Amino acid sequence: MAEIRARAATSAERFAQLAVDLHDSAGIDETVGAVVEFAVQALNCSHAGVALVVARGQLEIPAVTDPVVAEIYRVQVAGGRGPLTESMRDHTVVTVPDVALDSRWPEWAGKVLELGVRSVLDVPLTTGTGVVGVLGLYSTHPYAFGPDEEAIAHILARHASVAVATARHEKQLAAAVDARKLVGQAMGILMERFDVDGDQAFAILKRYSQDTNRKLRDVAQDLIDTRKLPR
Repeated sequence: MAEIRARAATSAERFAQLAVDLHDSAGIDETVGAVVEFAVQALNCSHAGVALVVARGQLEIPAVTDPVVAEIYRVQVAGGRGPLTESMRDHTVVTVPDVALDSRWPEWAGKVLELGVRSVLDVPLTTGTGVVGVLGLYSTHPYAFGPDEEAIAHILARHASVAVATARHEKQLAAAVDARKLVGQAMGILMERFDVDGDQAFAILKRYSQDTNRKLRDVAQDLIDTRKLPR
C-alpha cells in the first residue's frame, strides 16, 4: 500500500510539473516537445512522438524523441494504414502488445520490426471539436504497455490535447493581430497617397484581394514592401 501511495504521489508531482511546463511553452513545437519528453520519463517506453492534424487532414510531426518514431510515422502516412491512422480515424486507443504477432497491418508490422520496435500504444488527442492528433508510445520490448501505462497515457493525452488546442488558439490570435497591423499600415499608405478615408482605403485593399484571389494580409504586405498595388 505504501509503495502504491508513493508511486501515486510521484505521478501527481510529475503531472503538476508537466502542467507548468506546458503553460510556459512558447508555441506548439515546445508544447508537444514537453509532452514526448514527459512520456519517455513517466512511461515504460523507448520512444515517443506526437502527430498533429493540420489543414485538410494532413499530418504534421512536430516532435519525436528518436528518428525511429519519425520513420514509423512516415510509413503510416505513406501507406495510409496502421495503428496511428486507425486511432485518429476512430478516435480510439490502439494497442499492439507484440508487433511480431500482430496481423492487422502486415506491411506496417514488417517495417516496424525492422526498426526494432515490438510494442505500440497510440492514444488520440481529442478536444470538443474532434481529434487534433495522436500520442504514440513505442517500446523495444513486447507487452510493454499494461493497464497502468495506458491509464497514465490517457491522462497525458488529455493534458496534451488542451495544451495543443491552447497553443493553436494563441497562434491564431497572434496571426490575426499581425494581419490587422499589416492592413492598418497598408490603409495608411493608401489614405496618404490617394487622399481617401479609411473605409475607401479598406475597400481598395479588399477589391485587390478579391481580384487577385489572395489573402488580404498578403496584399497589404506587398503594398507595404513595394509601396505599389499589385497589377
